[in-house]
Amino acid sequence: MSLLVNNIKKIAEKRGLSLKELALKAGLSENAIYNWEKSSPKIDSLQKVADILNVSIDRLNGKDNPDLSKNQKLVAYSIDPDITDDERESIIKMVKEAMKFKKRL
Repeated sequence: MSLLVNNIKKIAEKRGLSLKELALKAGLSENAIYNWEKSSPKIDSLQKVADILNVSIDRLNGKDNPDLSKNQKLVAYSIDPDITDDERESIIKMVKEAMKFKKRL
């Protein structure tokens, strides 16, 4: 299974959705999502899936924020895997501010 399809499936399951249910909500067939293993999805279809799952397309593609240290990623992603990207970014900002404060001591 491709990274994209595997990530979609994992995130959907965390949200309590099967891949079939997710596909129906996005106006797609389950096979259409599985076909993304072989060919690139249309951006609007991928965005619909991302919106339903409340994540970014980058997260579906498995891309992390390269500006974060390993520890910052652990904090941001371990708090709650089901938070939104905006909430995660807020947590990341707090961690970065805490790291600045630590350096001043």
